[in-house]
Amino acid sequence: MTEPVEHRRLIIAGTGAAGLTAAIYAARSNNEPLVLEGDEPGGQLTLTSEVENFPGFPEGLSGPDLINNMKEQAKRFGTEVEHGIVEAVDDSERPFRVELANGDVYTADAFIAASGASARTLGVPGEDDLMGYGVSTCATCDGAFFRGEDMLVVGGGDAAFEEAHFLTKFADTVYLAHRREEFRAEDYWIDRVQKKVDEGEIELLRNTELLEIHGSAEEGVDHVTLATNDEGYPADNIDDPDTETYDFDVGAVFVAIGHTPNTGYLESTGVELDDTGYIRTQGGHGANQTATDVDGLFGAGDVVDFHYQQAVTAAGMGTKAAIDADGYLESQAEAAAEAESESPAEADD
Repeated sequence: MTEPVEHRRLIIAGTGAAGLTAAIYAARSNNEPLVLEGDEPGGQLTLTSEVENFPGFPEGLSGPDLINNMKEQAKRFGTEVEHGIVEAVDDSERPFRVELANGDVYTADAFIAASGASARTLGVPGEDDLMGYGVSTCATCDGAFFRGEDMLVVGGGDAAFEEAHFLTKFADTVYLAHRREEFRAEDYWIDRVQKKVDEGEIELLRNTELLEIHGSAEEGVDHVTLATNDEGYPADNIDDPDTETYDFDVGAVFVAIGHTPNTGYLESTGVELDDTGYIRTQGGHGANQTATDVDGLFGAGDVVDFHYQQAVTAAGMGTKAAIDADGYLESQAEAAAEAESESPAEADD
């Protein structure tokens, strides 16, 4: 068994809004947190070119700048930030063993999982190059930047319907493309979107898939290439003579096909995860609690919150996690002190 590199009072996995806010509060409580930064430092905020809905910045700022500000603030209070991908957490003993992908092992008295969730993407040409320049995975974050444009939303579930409905605040027309005839969204969202369809604000593109996004970082999205087939899944049937491909003018593309929480390293622990990998904290799924079923292990941000997924709500949950972790650490110290005081004095030699 690999010997630990060192022991820490508190380890936080993730350098998004949740993890760094937790670090600020934890450091100010003298818990000397070590924050482990994975391969996507800052998480989804770093994909957002401008953030205008985070309180305290009336002129807005870029996602990377917001993350860097949080990181510097955490460091000012004594937080250490190191690169490291958490591969596993062993909760069978105390302190926790935190194993990293590079083979390093730390031990920790408490652990906060704030490793975020990764938006699923399509993998089509142009998507990566234009992410943050007209391509987005968050309508709430970026919709207002494309006011007056025609916008394309890709997806067929609740997230896509909610984003399409939200974007009608800004778009000339919202086009909602889904690769099948039937949608997976709940009736609530289907009914709300249908009203917008009736009002001419949303147009449904059934049995339609996005093949390519065209544009540049300087000019943004210019147009997209779509494919349609009445039998559905046109990209899988691209050589079918009934599949039609065509260029379509839009000024922004929103990919809304769900998120994958980064919680694989918790699968062997006693932390309860739902079917999609989100942490179930005490008090119910998505509740305001941060404590998990494992004493001393807490969850914050998008690993827990599958609904709001905003920087400010993640930061708020990071605050709660740090306060909860501090309470846990204090109770452990008090219990240890009480046990020591009650133990019989050693006999004199």
